Amino acid sequence: MAKADTPSSEDLMRLDNFLCFAIYSANHAFTRVYKPLLDQLDLTYPQYLVMVVLWEKDDQTVGSLGEKLFLESSTLTPMLKRLEAMGYVSRVRDRTDERQVRVRLTDTGRALRQKASAVPAGIVDATGMEPADLARLRKEIAALRTALLG
Repeated sequence: MAKADTPSSEDLMRLDNFLCFAIYSANHAFTRVYKPLLDQLDLTYPQYLVMVVLWEKDDQTVGSLGEKLFLESSTLTPMLKRLEAMGYVSRVRDRTDERQVRVRLTDTGRALRQKASAVPAGIVDATGMEPADLARLRKEIAALRTALLG
């Protein structure tokens, strides 16, 4: 970057120039859009993400779910207990390794997928962006996350 293009320290300290704030505030906007859609499913956003991962591939360990969702098991376990109490998943000890807990969809959890199928389109519509632009942005944000996690 040429010296003329280098932002001043004063510019760097402006909230409007914080990438992290743009992402943080976009997250809040996403939460507002998701809430009414997920209220119809009686799910929170993190619970919805767990269900999406299980709809993609059923019968996973808690550790596998945590890796995919970037969540610690201490965060995931209470969420899974709530989903189990709602009748969407079952948690069972792995027969070959008792230290592992496997999470499986119930028939009710599998059926919820059909009811949830309108959620992604609702989010895409709310952005007002073209699918190609959304795909590019998602890829760039994922690359940013990877870089930050080192």
